[in-house]
Amino acid sequence: MSGLIARKIGMSRVFLDGNAIPVTYLQVEPNIIVRLKNTEKDGYNAVILGIGKKIVRTRKGNELQKFRFLKEWRVDSLEGLTVGSTLAVETIPEASLVTVTSISKGKGFQGVMKRYNFAGGPATHGSHFKREPGSIGMREIPGRVHKGKRMAGHMGLDQVTLHARPVVICDKEKGVLAVKGPVPGPNGSAVYLTVESPHPSKGAANSKA
Repeated sequence: MSGLIARKIGMSRVFLDGNAIPVTYLQVEPNIIVRLKNTEKDGYNAVILGIGKKIVRTRKGNELQKFRFLKEWRVDSLEGLTVGSTLAVETIPEASLVTVTSISKGKGFQGVMKRYNFAGGPATHGSHFKREPGSIGMREIPGRVHKGKRMAGHMGLDQVTLHARPVVICDKEKGVLAVKGPVPGPNGSAVYLTVESPHPSKGAANSKA
């Protein structure tokens, strides 16, 4: 397997060789294999994992099992994977590099100074445009506002992906991972971890050539 779904616990720091390293703790619940895809039927091999299991009762009285968070990962082989089985924190070994994907915190409607770090206008001498964006275009040419113009608007709630984050701690008993650095999103939000494949060094690549 190449990935897991976790929940963000919060940030802390650990000391390694006398250095304080900021880490984000992630709680890895048992990831249930919801579905398997194969090359014969779907054209590729993949596994769909889910966490946050909840039982939904239909109008006829039947019980359906749903999951709050689902994620698909492509795999090379489906050997040893069965629908209904679970994957634990051991899937991601310590000292490995992971790609972290999560939804950033929502900050609502924000102005250009907070959203894009605009400098703003003068703050004294009777200024009436302290936090305004300034000109957004001329009247005749171009006679419109260009697409992509940086203006006030909704900020946050974006999917953010961080690459090559080392796993500092892997606690198998508690099901907790410690990833170096910050992770987007509020505490309790879903975090999708994908183990990165090791890249060959330049020397090895040149020797093969």
